[in-house]
Amino acid sequence: MTAPRIFLIHATPVAVDPINQAFARLWPEAELANLLEDSLSRDLAAEGRLSESLSERFLALARYAQDAGAAGILFTCSAFGEAIEQCQQRLTIPVLKPNHAMIEEAVARTRRIAILASFEPAIDSMTDEFHSHAAAVGKPLELSAFVCPEALQALHAGDTQRHDDLLAEMAAHIEGVDIICFAQFSMVSALPAVRAATSLPVLATTDSAVMGMYQAVTAYKG
Repeated sequence: MTAPRIFLIHATPVAVDPINQAFARLWPEAELANLLEDSLSRDLAAEGRLSESLSERFLALARYAQDAGAAGILFTCSAFGEAIEQCQQRLTIPVLKPNHAMIEEAVARTRRIAILASFEPAIDSMTDEFHSHAAAVGKPLELSAFVCPEALQALHAGDTQRHDDLLAEMAAHIEGVDIICFAQFSMVSALPAVRAATSLPVLATTDSAVMGMYQAVTAYKG
């Protein structure tokens, strides 16, 4: 059987390694293709909103991936939820958001959830996804958001240790919730440090995203 080609579409280079490593552990048979367009995250930060032109650029990338033989597409940047939804509506193959599987798990476990991010635009998109899913399954929801942009700056500068330490320090002061959810694939290196800094359960997105893609591609009939 031919290995399924999975396109990973990235809006920032720091998301590339975490999700590729997760696939190597959990679904090594998949043939991965990485498509990076890192002006997307810069333009989103500059515009301050997800514009129609940004959404159209996402759709162009998704169509390219489908034309290149993708069996499924996984977007790895959580700040572009509405753009990914448009791709889901327009394409015939499985197209997944990065956080969908994690959000399902978190909402099933509790109503009091903290979102921890290093890229502020990810908060609005994830908040919408959380509320949409909670409403769909009839669950109450109380969300809190915590953002540490200095951590992302450190990661872009190549200082993974400072990135991890900054996120752990912020997590140590999170109270009044039952679970912490990472907002981005790029934060995965901080998972051990954050879990050591808090007594709260901490969920990350990469592993759940890989398994979600595996299930979607396996179930897809074409």
